[in-house]
Amino acid sequence: MRPFRLALAVLALSGCAQKMPSLTAPALATSPGGLESAPTPLEFTVKRYPGGEPFSIASDRGSVVLLDVWATWCAPCRDALPMYQDFAKHYASRGLKVYALNVDGDTRGIPAFLEEAKVTLPVLLDANAEVSEKVLRIRGMPTTVLLDRKGVVRYVHEGFAEEFLSKYQAEIEELLAEPAK
Repeated sequence: MRPFRLALAVLALSGCAQKMPSLTAPALATSPGGLESAPTPLEFTVKRYPGGEPFSIASDRGSVVLLDVWATWCAPCRDALPMYQDFAKHYASRGLKVYALNVDGDTRGIPAFLEEAKVTLPVLLDANAEVSEKVLRIRGMPTTVLLDRKGVVRYVHEGFAEEFLSKYQAEIEELLAEPAK
């Protein structure tokens, strides 16, 4: 029985390799005084990759935004980003914008990752997870954040598996159907 328990413990702990150890604050969707009590538009500014130009999330008010928080060391991110790129192509004409928010402190691994994953999405840089940790309160990689046309966080999903895509697609459809105002 002891080897079985040990094997279970090792398997459980190996799943932690996909978690970002420094991101320990509660997720946005479950924070006290969070989404249910006062939905306010998300505000942050980061740099674009590779040029370093500033990017404000507020510049996309009027669009539905899928923000995928990822890192080059994250294996599930390699699967998720191409799927989100497909969403970007499919829904762009209806007002969806998709961004890949990278949390690596060192950007040298980004080009190889994007080439291997065949991803051309706009990449935003969140050096050392400053925005992800303090503003978004992300706990693990990857995490997908869906914003409505007002810039309000409506859905937050930790982790990735292809079976989640139909749910994400339904949420995107719902947000795109809402008036732009």
